[in-house]
Amino acid sequence: MSDGTALDVRSDICWSDATSITVLGRDLCHDIIGRLDFGSFAFLLLTERMPSEADAALFNAALVSLVEHGITPNAMATRLTHLGAPESLQSAVAAGLLGLGSRFVGTIEGAARFVEEGVARLDGDESEAAVRAEAGRIVADFRARREHVPGIGHPIHEPVDPRAEVLFEIAESEGFPTLPVRLVRAVAAAGSEASGRALPVNVTGAIGTVVALLGLDWRIARGLGVISRTVGLVGHLREELARPMATTLWRTTDEAATRHVHRAGA
Repeated sequence: MSDGTALDVRSDICWSDATSITVLGRDLCHDIIGRLDFGSFAFLLLTERMPSEADAALFNAALVSLVEHGITPNAMATRLTHLGAPESLQSAVAAGLLGLGSRFVGTIEGAARFVEEGVARLDGDESEAAVRAEAGRIVADFRARREHVPGIGHPIHEPVDPRAEVLFEIAESEGFPTLPVRLVRAVAAAGSEASGRALPVNVTGAIGTVVALLGLDWRIARGLGVISRTVGLVGHLREELARPMATTLWRTTDEAATRHVHRAGA
């Protein structure tokens, strides 16, 4: 700075010199590259601790479960943006990621929060009655605000979201606590009863539960969706380059949207 004073900021994530790069106190070339898989490295950055085998298994499974789900609005946004700006792959991916909100993928955050806070309010009481009561309170709170309960319900996967069930099976087999899973299942049951329709725990609800099980901060929970979907969206661009569909999406949508004009002029 011009007055000679140092800028008062600090980061312990990474630093480097001429011969080495250090990430959270570990040598990148000797301790991480070739030793940690991508998911385990992400876990280290998000928690500042090395994952156990159980942590790595569950965290990697959660990431894999959300990479791909077909021609979603996010994938279409990426493909259509690439059509207009083929020179900027990163912009096309970013366009898809911008749609990770309260309806798609971003619900991981809300689910992680209510599971984490609900478990804390139970304060060690794991009785069925206490879990059901807390689930009812969570659902009532969302409904009072006229908000969808994040992490439950799916337009396609009924009566269960198979991805959620696999994640819960992995959590159980790896010996994680059962209370967070019991709570989110109870929330799904309470939400189904209150709404009068089947609302199973969906994959974002399961990943939100994984966030709580692994002790991640719920405020960065949506980041797991960003990590996963980035890979999926790059995959869509690979396919778009080989077998384009963006032009067809654009032309057919435009035709459908203006059909009434052509009919009126006929």
